[in-house]
Amino acid sequence: MTRLQVDTMTSPTNNAPRRYFVDGGGRRVLIGLTPEETFEFERLDSEVSDQGQAATHSRDVWPNAAERRRQELYEKHEGAWKSWMAQSRTGRREKFNLY
Repeated sequence: MTRLQVDTMTSPTNNAPRRYFVDGGGRRVLIGLTPEETFEFERLDSEVSDQGQAATHSRDVWPNAAERRRQELYEKHEGAWKSWMAQSRTGRREKFNLY
């Protein structure tokens, strides 16, 4: 298994957990996704953004195959990210000492 470099902060104020990591090949990848899935998700996500959110939130419109795939990738990433955050919090608690 390749070693992953994870940067835990995204903003200059250091208050938002990063959802990307840099893999062994130096590629920026969403946690829980492969580099190929990250590329696919970003492409699909930009297409949804280009089309606007109104169409995707209508109850009368069934999501198309691209939207279903984007949601599938997002759910995979979100589950892995939540697990990573829980592990990160556990590690910080163990190292944290008030006294």
